[in-house]
Amino acid sequence: MNLEPILAAPRDTVPRPLMRQSWLDLTFLHWRYEASAVRPLVPPDLELDLYEGAAWVGLVPFRIAGLTHPRAPAIPWLSNFPETNVRTYVFDRSGRRGVWFFSLDAARWPAVLGARAAYALPYYWARMRVDTGESAVHYRSERLAGPAARTDIAVQVGAPIPQPNELELFLTARFRLYARRGKSLLRADIEHQPWPLQQAHLLGLEQSVVEAAGLPAPAGETLVHFASRVDVLVGAPLPLPLAS
Repeated sequence: MNLEPILAAPRDTVPRPLMRQSWLDLTFLHWRYEASAVRPLVPPDLELDLYEGAAWVGLVPFRIAGLTHPRAPAIPWLSNFPETNVRTYVFDRSGRRGVWFFSLDAARWPAVLGARAAYALPYYWARMRVDTGESAVHYRSERLAGPAARTDIAVQVGAPIPQPNELELFLTARFRLYARRGKSLLRADIEHQPWPLQQAHLLGLEQSVVEAAGLPAPAGETLVHFASRVDVLVGAPLPLPLAS
């Protein structure tokens, strides 16, 4: 199998997007995991995408703005809200790379219901807040439904990263998501400009969303990156051919 290359920008456009949105004030937190700890939580028709023999788990809080159909206007309250996801990285049997989400918390229950129905993603309704300062961002979240989980994350934002290294691209340049609906898998393609990555470091971290997903608690070094904004198109969910 030939794995598709990891590039800063998607190789293909999304010709008929189902959604447009912007992702703002986004922080990537990543930890190295033993593959054996992550493998049981990912469907067998997807392979873990490893880097130097390790799986990577990400905790990613941010703000969504302007969420709507590409031909429809955004609705001020409904289209703008915080989100936090827990994820790992995978590829399918055709070598296409993407993201597998263990959970996604969002502060708008209509968005939770819509994403669950349309994309079969494991969204949960949560009370959330994002506070931005001159060079720091503070994210808070507490689930209102589903397995109990919360976050309290503060980061200091640093200098731009002009040329992301191989690992930074591996962890961030992902333009496809996968989800499971019953016994079937879905994929959806994503298009946005290269991440304007910046250095960042943790000021504080309390979380239980990783453990609520069934993973061991994070350990070891936390890799931290920040991006101020990307504008995103998301394709419709498509069935993924499975092994016979």
